[in-house]
Formats: sequence, C-alpha cells, structure tokens
Amino acid sequence: MTAIVGGDREEVLAKLVEHGLTAANDNGPGQIVAAGTVEQLQALADDAPAKARLMPLSVAGAFHTSHMVPAVDALARLARSVSTHDPRTPVISNRDGQIVHDGREVLKRIVTQVSNPVRWDLCMETMLDLGVTGILEVPPAGTLTGIAKRALKGVETFALKAPDQLDDARMFIDKHGSQSQIDTTPTWRMLVAPSKGTFRQVANLNEGDSIAPESTIGAVEGRSEQTLVAAPHGGTIVEWLVHDGDLVSPGQPLIRLHPEGVA
Repeated sequence: MTAIVGGDREEVLAKLVEHGLTAANDNGPGQIVAAGTVEQLQALADDAPAKARLMPLSVAGAFHTSHMVPAVDALARLARSVSTHDPRTPVISNRDGQIVHDGREVLKRIVTQVSNPVRWDLCMETMLDLGVTGILEVPPAGTLTGIAKRALKGVETFALKAPDQLDDARMFIDKHGSQSQIDTTPTWRMLVAPSKGTFRQVANLNEGDSIAPESTIGAVEGRSEQTLVAAPHGGTIVEWLVHDGDLVSPGQPLIRLHPEGVA
C-alpha cells in the first residue's frame, strides 16, 4: 500500500487504473491510498502523478482490495457464530458513508470491508450532514483526526493516544456529545434514513398495517443514487415520522414499528 498526497484527483485515479491498482482508502481532498501487488506499486512509483508525493506504507497486505477475497470467505464463516443487536447509536459505514441501523448489516459490512475500499471522505460528508461538532479518535489515533482537521473546518478533534488523556477525553465527550434520537425507544421499533436525500414512501403502507420482515418501506433518493429502506424485523406500523417527498438527513427516524402482528 502507498499513500498518495497531493496531485490532481482525476489524474491520480487514472494512474491507479493504468497500473491495475485500487484506491483502497479515499481519505478526502489530497489523500488516496493505493493498494495492489509490489510490482504494481513500483510501476506507480516510476510513473507518479504530477505534483503528488508517494509514501510506501509498512503493512502486511493489499487490504481493502480484491486480493483479500480469500480472507473475507474465512472471516464470513467465523462471523456466522456472532450474534448481533441493532445499534443504539448511528453507525456510519466506511463503505459508502451511509447510516446503518441493522445489526446484521453492520456485521456483514465489517466482514466485506476487508476486500472493499474505505470511503472516509464520504463518512466525513455524513458527519457534516449530522451536524457533528467534535470527533474523538481512539488509539492508534492521529491519522483520521489529522485528515478531519483539513476537511472539516470548524469541527474540533481529539486524538486519544495515552491513558493520561482520559480525563480530557471525557470532557471532550461531555462538550460535544448529545442524547441519541432513539435512546429511549427500542431500536427494533425504529427505521432511520441511511443517507441524506428525498424520501420516497412505498404506496399503500398505512399506520396500523402489518409488514413482513425485509419489506421495503421506501427509498432515499440522493444526488446520484437511490437507497432502499427495508424493515429487517417487520412488524406493525405504529407511526410514520416523515412523508413522501420530505427531505431527510442521515440517521433521521422514518417510521416506528411494533414487533407484534408480523405478517
């Protein structure tokens, strides 16, 4: 893996394609991490993009690329023994910056992330949409907060590196933390928007109706794609919290469900 700092973004990405490399980490303006074989990385070093600085990384493999597919298969077998609960705090996925509210989907994304690129740039966009005012990075800390300082102007950062920082870290959390929108409601009763955009509700789904597990209740239309919203556990529709055509933010509650009366 090699970090590429600076240069024209489109030229950098074109060079990666030319040499068969993958943009394993897209960390935002001015930093992309390329991954592939040693020979491919050497070819990139010999033909570097203009005005870009290349820094080889001391890692054991081409992580977040197709080279790691065999590891995904092994990890997926082990993951089948892991039980999950839906998160009570919004989880931003590294894959696409979307809010993931289904515990099973969170586990699936952790497994498949081994062979898929990390989009920290999209995660930061979602943080802005959420109105994040502070980012605390846990050990080993420093890299992500360093990127956030450059990309998220006005957002405070804290890199937690040593035990003697714990008191300051708690003060940082007290300053920037807030109660979750679903803190007082069981998470299996709530579905949230995975990203920002316009909500499109499935027709003829009314309060009091019963829906089966995995039923689609609508979709969020963004600038370039549409993301379906499904009810992993099903249930009875207690309350619609948005309407068709409403603009929604990442993590915004869309619908409240009751687990009884599943179709």
